[in-house]
Amino acid sequence: MSTQDQPLLSARRICRSFGPNQVLFDIDLDLVPGEVHALLGENGAGKSTLVKILSGYLSATSGDIHLDGEARHYRGSGEAEADGVVMIHQELALAEQLSAEENIFLGRELRRGLFLDRKAMRERCREALAELETRVDPRARVKDLSTSDQQMVEIAKAITRDVRVLIMDEPTATLTEHEVEVLFALIARLRERGVAILYISHKLREIERIADRVTVLRDGRLIDSGPMAGRSKEALARLMVGREITDMYPERSALASDAEVVLEARNMVVPGAVKQASFTLRRGEVLGFGGVVGAGRTALIEALLGLRPRSAGEVLRNGQPVALRHLRDAVRQRIAYLTEDRKGKGLVLNMGLRPNLTLLNLRAYCRPLIDRRREEQAFHEAIERFDIRLRTEARTAAELSGGNQQKLLLAKVMTIDPEIVIINEPTRGIDVGTKHQIYHFVRELTEAGCSVILISSEMSELIGLSHRVAVMCAGVLTGVLEGEQINEHEIMQYASGIKGVGVDEQRRA
Repeated sequence: MSTQDQPLLSARRICRSFGPNQVLFDIDLDLVPGEVHALLGENGAGKSTLVKILSGYLSATSGDIHLDGEARHYRGSGEAEADGVVMIHQELALAEQLSAEENIFLGRELRRGLFLDRKAMRERCREALAELETRVDPRARVKDLSTSDQQMVEIAKAITRDVRVLIMDEPTATLTEHEVEVLFALIARLRERGVAILYISHKLREIERIADRVTVLRDGRLIDSGPMAGRSKEALARLMVGREITDMYPERSALASDAEVVLEARNMVVPGAVKQASFTLRRGEVLGFGGVVGAGRTALIEALLGLRPRSAGEVLRNGQPVALRHLRDAVRQRIAYLTEDRKGKGLVLNMGLRPNLTLLNLRAYCRPLIDRRREEQAFHEAIERFDIRLRTEARTAAELSGGNQQKLLLAKVMTIDPEIVIINEPTRGIDVGTKHQIYHFVRELTEAGCSVILISSEMSELIGLSHRVAVMCAGVLTGVLEGEQINEHEIMQYASGIKGVGVDEQRRA
């Protein structure tokens, strides 16, 4: 092994237990300067636990970590960062009430004598954001930024440190295509500087493109590790789930040409987000919503449900106008909404699993007090139906893996026995096996006569699942595609405003 190939950071026989439950078993990992090392595995495989140990957020139950060949025993993330080991979390770790620049230098502020050197911090902040080609104002409060801009602030926060080992956990989950390209260019520059990069992603196309080496975990155990060259996406998927993944997208259920319209939105206007959008949803249909991040898809649906104000528009349910001023009004109309933000808006993370499941439809479990036995029965039925994998039932929602949180959220919205299910970014940050399960569940819903609205930034999901695809660009619903029109090229034409209704008005604006 040449000097250049000597590990910068290495882990040997890492084990970790939470009480009686062991989640990591004798894991070995080497991170080499100038190399992108992909870490793969299903949700719950142990990836997040391992990288938290490497970056000082957790300690190992047993095993050793070495940096430059010397043993390290980090007592916190600050010690790891002082060594140049920096982690970009999947879940944003930002103080929302502070500005972008305050977040970037939080805990390591620059000083001039006794005072903060705000000018120097702002300049370095601008340089980092410029390298990421983002227009984020360093003085802007984080709570006022889009999710993708917040992710760019998180990345800027990492690269302003003297980083030697950069750990990236699902960094592209909320980024636009352009932002992904900017990030990949940054990764290339960091490699040239000799930074060792550990990259976690469920997007196997990304792994194919940027990884030099790959390690696969399954159920806390090391399954395989070696060069990426010669490995296919399909082979990696098999290693991750331990079985062959076939028919990722099930055959669409048949949709009758005269299927009744169960939901209609007319001339919806959301100030600053949506301009005069109208669409229909038919019984048994999957209606996809495509467009780049910020196109107005979520704003349109949340305005329809009463989750954000609209200045104009009408909603019809089974041909009759309805007033949806609050989510509970939608629930009464048997409309379920699966939010894109499962941690912030979908689940109460510090609450137990059973209360999370029944919270949306709690009245159904009260006689008049909560019927714990009935609630427990519903919980066990949900575990079986949605394959929620638990090491122990005495856990909070925060302790579940991302995939199992998504399954719990899906089970939660299904407690109202909906006729319409709206799913926003159903597989963000979720492994290939869980994606497969969710896709087949969508098929089961439509076969049972439910109608589904699917908002997704994954082009393959829209194409693989939808009967029709409504495409938005800059707040305008530019077109509704069906049949042979549902392909990547056509969707992008409408998503970019090259084609479609309202294009001329957008250009004039």
